Amino acid sequence: MEATPGRERLIEQFKADGLNVMFGNPGTVEQGFLDAVDAATDFRYVLALQETVAAGIADGYARATGGAALLQLHSGVGLGNGIGMLYQSLRGHTPLVVVAGDAGVRYDAMDAQMASDLVAMAKPVTKYATRVTDPRSVLRTIRRAVKIALTPPRGPVFVALPMDVLDEPNSEPVLPATVPRTDVAPSPASVGRAAELLAAAEHPVVLIGDGVALSGAQAELVAVAELLGADVYEVDSSEVNIAASHPLRRGQTGHMFGPHSKGLIGDADGVLIVGTYVFPEVFPELESPFRTGARVVHIDLNAYEIAKNHPVDLGLAADPKQALRALAGVLEHRLTTRQRAAAAGRLAARARERAAEADVRDTDGTPMAVFLRTLAERTGGDLIVFDEALTTSPLVTRYLPAERPGDYHLTRGGSLGVGFPGAVGAKLARPDRLVVGFAGDGGSMYTYQTLWTAVRHGIDAKFVVCNNRKYRLLDDNIAQYWRERDIAEHDFPGSFDLSHPEIDFAGLARALGADGTRVEKPDEAVAAVGRMLDHPGPYLVDIQI
Repeated sequence: MEATPGRERLIEQFKADGLNVMFGNPGTVEQGFLDAVDAATDFRYVLALQETVAAGIADGYARATGGAALLQLHSGVGLGNGIGMLYQSLRGHTPLVVVAGDAGVRYDAMDAQMASDLVAMAKPVTKYATRVTDPRSVLRTIRRAVKIALTPPRGPVFVALPMDVLDEPNSEPVLPATVPRTDVAPSPASVGRAAELLAAAEHPVVLIGDGVALSGAQAELVAVAELLGADVYEVDSSEVNIAASHPLRRGQTGHMFGPHSKGLIGDADGVLIVGTYVFPEVFPELESPFRTGARVVHIDLNAYEIAKNHPVDLGLAADPKQALRALAGVLEHRLTTRQRAAAAGRLAARARERAAEADVRDTDGTPMAVFLRTLAERTGGDLIVFDEALTTSPLVTRYLPAERPGDYHLTRGGSLGVGFPGAVGAKLARPDRLVVGFAGDGGSMYTYQTLWTAVRHGIDAKFVVCNNRKYRLLDDNIAQYWRERDIAEHDFPGSFDLSHPEIDFAGLARALGADGTRVEKPDEAVAAVGRMLDHPGPYLVDIQI
């Protein structure tokens, strides 16, 4: 094959793997590569003003497409800026292919300006990190990285690309990466054992995570839950793994305090865990949260997570869709008449509770509730929500429930700032859909430059600031800390307060080329929805809470 500069052939490899859009922020050591990017056809570079923003947009794009996304960072300083967001992608299993340049292999001994061990920096926040040092293995290494990123458990990967390696002639073949099939089913004997352990449960619970959505196993999950009459709790869950309206869905276990999760599942005598690790709280229970004698079955493609923290009776390293489909088939024949009637009774009881909740008259007249109610009415719920509202999330999902796969993405991983860039990435991936990103006032300021990128590239995302003038989640968490340690309540730390000086979010939006408005009263919220939906381009609404 005729040799061309590695920097040019690299772009062809990206395109062969369907990576036609690159998110990034430029730097000197990538200048030759980015010059080639500018000259390439059918290849788009989306510019962000800071690496955290670029990483957040890439994360949202990958989540909305269901595939990989390509992220370019600038050497050690750029990688350092992006690490917090990459941690979010690692915890959320987002398949990002991250590349960063360095000055060149020939300069390794010099310890010069901007020299850094990029691989060592990237390893803690990626599945795989490496550096290309031979011009004959540039494309080979990228294909390996793409394969690793897309193989469950998915996650970000990193490749350092020295400038002198990319400048060398390259004659490697351009071929798409091979991603192994992982839709493996468990053996009939294993499925039979799982059914045996779960069928007799009188208080069954199913714990789920994003492995369900990745496998496309929502229907199979519902079938098993209904056969068991089991409450379904979302654990490490940020996608639509079960429709919010399903009567067996009981919501999230929580991400902060282990005793909260334990209280939800402590009575369960049969536990099915699917596509998640247990438990992801910041302050987890050190002892097993499961009741003594409870039968626990764990299904996941990520074998590392099975019984990682607490023993289980049966662990199945298998595709959730295939495993749940087989389990439903066995349960259909195994359940006794009495067990079926008991399961149907539990399902009916939850359905009655959900119906009673729906009959309660909505009297919330706060500006945020009026805004969300109006938005739901105007759109019929036909929109994509990127939710980093945090303490306001329960209100967001009350009016905009997560019903259909792909319509709702929740922040994950614990790092702030993904709400706005995630919405931009989702809109770029789904230009035909209305996309609204929700973020707190604190979280939005981590990545507010996102609006500039949206304007520059004509990405018509909408943004909502849930403005309580504080890091409200920290208020809630320290209050719990005081209760646990019998500390008298007192003023919250001043570092949690964002009320002064006041931030003009709508003014900031206009300064970045977008537009926006501030909502202080309920009657202003209705008009704000109209202006947001009618505005041709990025638009922000700052809602006072």
